[in-house]
Amino acid sequence: MPYIPTGKALLDAHQILSEAGLLSGMTVADLGSGTLGHFTFPAAHIVGEKGKVYAVDILKNALAGIESRARIESVHNVETVWGDLERADGVRIPNGTVDLALMVNVATLARKSSAVSAEVKRLLKTGGKLLAVDWKPEGTGMGPDPHDRVSSTDMAKVFTKHKFVVIKEFDAGPNHWGLVLKKQSE
Repeated sequence: MPYIPTGKALLDAHQILSEAGLLSGMTVADLGSGTLGHFTFPAAHIVGEKGKVYAVDILKNALAGIESRARIESVHNVETVWGDLERADGVRIPNGTVDLALMVNVATLARKSSAVSAEVKRLLKTGGKLLAVDWKPEGTGMGPDPHDRVSSTDMAKVFTKHKFVVIKEFDAGPNHWGLVLKKQSE
């Protein structure tokens, strides 16, 4: 039986968040948080009581999973937000209030719709950062079909059209690339 890595072996959220410079007191939007909040809860731990993490997903059952875990673990700085990244003002978070937006394994949305980059830009403060992580284009035995994957170069092109600048690119794990972009002033 082949070994299939999960959790930290596949993506080490703490290590990846440190690549983006996440600090105590910051406000984070995990855009596409999923049911388990693999990045939501490590981010909540890092930002601490003075910080805030918005767990954003279009699936209400995913948000219910986040809410349940937050209750069980007594995490009080996570707020769930139903949102649609592919619509203007589709995420109910005030303009310019987020220090770090996370997009993990949702690069296909950004490639498909320019509304995604506009919505991320709206949420971020000037100088705020986007941390994008997704599957490497070369296929392994897991993950999405290689034809459906988005390269870090293509992701950077999508966001640089909307006044973002690439800060760094890094290896986010054996199967993932990572990219940190910064929102420039208008």
